[in-house]
Amino acid sequence: MPNYSASNIDVKRVNRINVIKTILAHDKISQPDLTHKLALSWPTVLQNVKDLIDLGLVEEVGAFASTGGRRARAFAPVRDAKACVGIDVTQNHISLVLVNIAGDLIKYTRMKSAFSMDDDYLTDLGKAVTKFVEASGYDIENIVSAGISLPGIINSSGKYILYSHVLKLENTPASAFTRHIPFKCNMINDANAAGFAEMYGQPEKKNAVYVSLSNSVGGSILSTGAFYLGDNLRAGEIGHNTLYPEGRTCYCGKSGCLDAYCSSKVLTQYSDGDLAQFFGKLKAGDKALRQVWHQYLVDLSYAINSLRMIFDCDVIIGGYVGGYLEEYQYELEKLVSERNTFGYDASYVKICRYKLEASAVGAAFAEIDNFIRQI
Repeated sequence: MPNYSASNIDVKRVNRINVIKTILAHDKISQPDLTHKLALSWPTVLQNVKDLIDLGLVEEVGAFASTGGRRARAFAPVRDAKACVGIDVTQNHISLVLVNIAGDLIKYTRMKSAFSMDDDYLTDLGKAVTKFVEASGYDIENIVSAGISLPGIINSSGKYILYSHVLKLENTPASAFTRHIPFKCNMINDANAAGFAEMYGQPEKKNAVYVSLSNSVGGSILSTGAFYLGDNLRAGEIGHNTLYPEGRTCYCGKSGCLDAYCSSKVLTQYSDGDLAQFFGKLKAGDKALRQVWHQYLVDLSYAINSLRMIFDCDVIIGGYVGGYLEEYQYELEKLVSERNTFGYDASYVKICRYKLEASAVGAAFAEIDNFIRQI
């Protein structure tokens, strides 16, 4: 048996990961393009491609048209070879998504369900996940794992819920939560999951701060493609930055937190708890709501400017409110540019790609990424 050094093993693993990621990013790719993008020799790439074909993850799909010489072989991902389930658990809802290894969304659903650690809730959750996968027609044997996003602080292994104010959990092993789900499971913070979804499949984007504007305000910080979690795993708690000292009372008990000014509840209190209704009335010309919305954007612009000054990278706005922001992006950018110390550019403000179920999608993407890294 060859005696490979640790460094050689690491290089081989990195090469394998880069080959599969490059193929997954294309409907099909030619042999020369594959070697060019990876800056590797063809024999190295070919060996990895052969291994991936043997694993059923890649297939040869003929050849590209000749450009004057020998026709280039074409390779494509077997997109549905494997898939992961994404589960987003909130105080009142459960969202489920099924995503294949190439990142395609196969199926999703959302259901009302008040969170509880009672066995009835956990049993129903397991049944709902199983029924969801079966209804998709996808072979349950090809499900790699399930990623579960929830509002709270998760340990670095994804196996322990350290604290969740929203779900009233503390020092809870993930196994207690997932015991009826028929797949291997890992936990991820909901804002981290949504931030991961926004960056996934875009290797050119290394740094970003993601801001989630939902029933609470959260966030995640991605640096060189990885999460910055902080010394106590609390980095990204954007909602508890102080916006107005001695301001409104936040659900955390402190005063003046950003959450008290920019959660979706700030808007839905004017529309019977319905965000779509708020924006419907806003578009219809409701003058009172126009003033509410303008002040909301002003407050949000303060937060965005602070994040830009600290992190000097793109700021992605998502969550429930982020799903409606595209129409108001110019207005938001104008407010942000007025606060920019270094000029008037506000192009770093990005509106989320995933308008719905971003946390569930991100949880599934994180599991796909884990799978790819272990091939």
